[in-house]
Amino acid sequence: PGKGRNEFRYPSLDQHSISTSTMAPTVTNPAGNSFANKYADELVATARAIVAPGKGILAADESTGTVGKRLSSIGVENTESARRNLREMLFTSEGISECISGVILFEETLYQSANDGTPFVQMLNSKNIIPGIKVDKGVIELPGTDGETETQGIDDLGARCAKYYEAGARFAKWRAVLKIDQATGCPSELSIHQNAYGLARYACICQQNGLVPIVEPEILSDGSHDIAVCAAVTEKVLAAVYKALADHHVLLEGTLLKPNMVLAGAQADQADIRGAAFLTVRALSRAVPPAVPGIVFLSGGQSEETATAHLTAMNQIEDIQRPWALSFSFGRALQASALKAWGGKAENVKAGQDAFMVRAKANGDATRGVGDLTAAGESLYVKDYK
Repeated sequence: PGKGRNEFRYPSLDQHSISTSTMAPTVTNPAGNSFANKYADELVATARAIVAPGKGILAADESTGTVGKRLSSIGVENTESARRNLREMLFTSEGISECISGVILFEETLYQSANDGTPFVQMLNSKNIIPGIKVDKGVIELPGTDGETETQGIDDLGARCAKYYEAGARFAKWRAVLKIDQATGCPSELSIHQNAYGLARYACICQQNGLVPIVEPEILSDGSHDIAVCAAVTEKVLAAVYKALADHHVLLEGTLLKPNMVLAGAQADQADIRGAAFLTVRALSRAVPPAVPGIVFLSGGQSEETATAHLTAMNQIEDIQRPWALSFSFGRALQASALKAWGGKAENVKAGQDAFMVRAKANGDATRGVGDLTAAGESLYVKDYK
């Protein structure tokens, strides 16, 4: 799929068992526009499990450099053992499986073991938490644009996905990065197109190899634009992404979307929680097909409390249809307070875990529309976060 116009073949009717009864039709293996895939049933089941009610994703896929910055903030050297200790502290938190359904891992962590020798993948599986894997290789500048970017990693992605599936991963993440700059016309049509089709090609390759693709077109919060601009750009980008996914015959039921929330630029005055939630859900309702089982938001540098409040408010909206689960795939917004409480010290592991579980439970509740919409906290915004 995706290599040539004539390589895709629509399934013929004799491939399916279709009832001609006046009752609701029964269709076996209704591939529709999606390509035939031996993993189809597994992909759909995995995607649905990740967005089970009350649960979401812990994004623990920080690269070695990024996690090094986090460790440095608490005075801990960026070593393999320190990275292991951080992830082990989070993964062994009591009650984690009550609100975390999946964990996105960095490649090192996928093959890493806890201090007692238990492989992290085995540890997560024992808790009914699905292991995932970050598969992109970061961004590079897109020639002919005003500093816009495209994501690397497609060339050997098929081989890597097969290897990751064998190692126990069952979903993947690929982050595309776009920016808003009204003065220079960003995001440009080229940036939108290139990133949309990169995400679609990634999604297709993942599904061919048994991994549920999390499609992440992140529009950075840098800038002074108002929320209306972000809403319009988000709708436009998502529409392009789903056109590209259709062109690549991706099985939407076996995917998840990880978008930004619709917010004003970080340097602008912010809308109220309910207003931002409404515009986010409206943008999604205009662009995301109901076949997609769930949307797992990124936090985008919001404070832990504000990200949770926005998610809560979205799940309280009643005047816009929400055919997909609205959940979370947070990194900083799940880990920031836990990192501070832990401080890299063995005697503080329980304190770090307690802080982590406070946020995990709050976000689990938010997926049900339960939580405090007035909570505030320290912003985790990082300019030009790539």
